[in-house]
Amino acid sequence: MLVSLSDVLTSEGKVETVAIPLEMTSFKSRQGDFSITEKTPINLTFTNIGVNKAKVTGTAELTFDTKCDRCLTEVPTAMKLKFDRIVYSPEAEVSEEEDTEQSFMDGWQLDVEAFVYDEILVNWPAKILCKEDCKGICPVCGQNRNLKECGCDTFVPDPRMAAIQDIFNANKEV
Repeated sequence: MLVSLSDVLTSEGKVETVAIPLEMTSFKSRQGDFSITEKTPINLTFTNIGVNKAKVTGTAELTFDTKCDRCLTEVPTAMKLKFDRIVYSPEAEVSEEEDTEQSFMDGWQLDVEAFVYDEILVNWPAKILCKEDCKGICPVCGQNRNLKECGCDTFVPDPRMAAIQDIFNANKEV
């Protein structure tokens, strides 16, 4: 959805508040495709802070259908987004110090879906776990070790010690 910011960007001191329903149904990234199961309307406030410059603030709450990174159990992941960005009109003279990377601006309009996508990407957790002490999946048989222990031998020898292990094995054969 596109929101026109021409009034806010051209009128000094102008403030505009909107609540926009999010049309996005999933979040796609290199980590996968995640369905959005719950979402609140996006509350945005646009404030003119100078010539051809506006501050965008707001909030949104989303819940994603994700999987635990260790055991692959379904885990709902809630995310509270807080927006606080400065946007520029296409006619703005921006110094090199200011952030001009605005993939969510389309001329005088703000692409709300792209804006929210950028915020989700920045706030996405590095690791999603079903619980802090998740034991994960057995590397031998594939059993979820949170549900039951499988009894498999999961000892992995240190590859740096392989030469010493060969010496011990050679002595046993004699």
